Amino acid sequence: MADPKGFLNHGREVAQTRPVGERVQDWNEVYVPGSLLPIISKQASRCMDCGIPFCHNGCPLGNLIPEWNDYAYREDWSAASERLHATNNFPEFTGRLCPAPCESACVLGINQPAVTIKNVEVSIIDKAWDANDVKPQAPERLSGKTVAVIGSGPAGLAAAQQLTRAGHTVAVYERADRIGGLLRYGIPEFKMEKRHINRRIEQMRAEGTKFRTGVEIGRDIDAAKLRRRYDAVVIAAGSTTARDLPVPGRELKGIYQAMEYLPLANKVQEGDYVTTPVSAEGKHVVVIGGGDTGADCVGTAHRQGAASVTQLEIMPKPGEDRAPHQPWPTFPMLYKVTSAHEEGGERVYAVNTTHFEGDEDGNVQALHLVEVEFIEGRPTPKPGTERKIPAQLVTLAMGFTGTDRENGLVDQFALELDERGNVARDGEFQTNVPGVFVAGDAGRGQSLIVWAIAEGRSAARGVDRFLTGASDLPAPIRPTDRALTV
Repeated sequence: MADPKGFLNHGREVAQTRPVGERVQDWNEVYVPGSLLPIISKQASRCMDCGIPFCHNGCPLGNLIPEWNDYAYREDWSAASERLHATNNFPEFTGRLCPAPCESACVLGINQPAVTIKNVEVSIIDKAWDANDVKPQAPERLSGKTVAVIGSGPAGLAAAQQLTRAGHTVAVYERADRIGGLLRYGIPEFKMEKRHINRRIEQMRAEGTKFRTGVEIGRDIDAAKLRRRYDAVVIAAGSTTARDLPVPGRELKGIYQAMEYLPLANKVQEGDYVTTPVSAEGKHVVVIGGGDTGADCVGTAHRQGAASVTQLEIMPKPGEDRAPHQPWPTFPMLYKVTSAHEEGGERVYAVNTTHFEGDEDGNVQALHLVEVEFIEGRPTPKPGTERKIPAQLVTLAMGFTGTDRENGLVDQFALELDERGNVARDGEFQTNVPGVFVAGDAGRGQSLIVWAIAEGRSAARGVDRFLTGASDLPAPIRPTDRALTV
């Protein structure tokens, strides 16, 4: 363990953010560069000798958290990086983007603020990159087997890297013009600068992974032909069918899905546009959906100079402390103030949109809403609570309902779907089509980045066994595993 009295001697300190007035003027990450290193060893020392580290249960990757906390406390950064990479291909992604279910399961969190596991993780990997400790791990020999991976989000990249290192020849197909999936175009630059993706891609290229951008399986290449070309296929195309809001006025101009709005802002940062085709500048913005994607829309609108930003959520406002029915070590639903919320705007809970109102040119101008109460688990409008708010740009961030059915991939492979619209798979992550596997949100449904990476690693083991008859690759989860909840 680290310091036996660390959790008694040191309180919780988290990464320092830049002043709001400064960071909303640019798209750089919100944290003060280098602010963690002076405090991170003390924070790592708060990790207890708890006997049974429940943080392992909270994290589907099975991260060896107490071990790399101990190395970070001792400032043995090379050993910490080795332990970190033992279970996680991309800790710089999870250290920035994961909501840290490991911290919710931290034993110290029973009666004290939990260890800052996420901050320790990102400090270790950033230190490793700075020290040039992150090296390509090319296979010693090739198997002669070929694998196609469809999708380059965290699940696809994790599967591809594992299979490449196992000696298979892997090609990743991505329909967008750049590798990264939602990491590239769904996550704003202020949450994760894309240089972190770029250097991982270069590492994977050096290991032997091939990348094919601008190719959509189902449209550009027939899925059945792809299956004949490769010995195995991994579908990691995500859960990209966005939930819509079928209310009067939905057809008005100025109403976009979040994944129509956010990628355009990211393309500006990539240099594809000088200014975004859909900007919040000078507009009253309404974000429908209270999750992380909604918060990303809020932060993006602030940086584009919105006149006002209002975020709507149909569920009641969560509490700031664990509810009795969400005990430790489950991941609780808490009121969360992200960096985007710190920057301004209004958050409105327990409301439902009834209709949109437009001007004579067909542009959205207002949103009509009503307060709701939950009766037998269903949101019911409260009479007399209807009101109108200005809305000249509306983004829908209400989640996703399944994998894409329109591009032909599902039908061309003749894949079976489960009752939720996800691609069905067996215990080895294999679909009903022999040699075709599925990983990430395409099989699990919308989930967290740590689950996506864990799925990619586990599916890679299934593919390796299919191709060679046995596998030494790790499989941290089963397809049926779920987060620890009540």
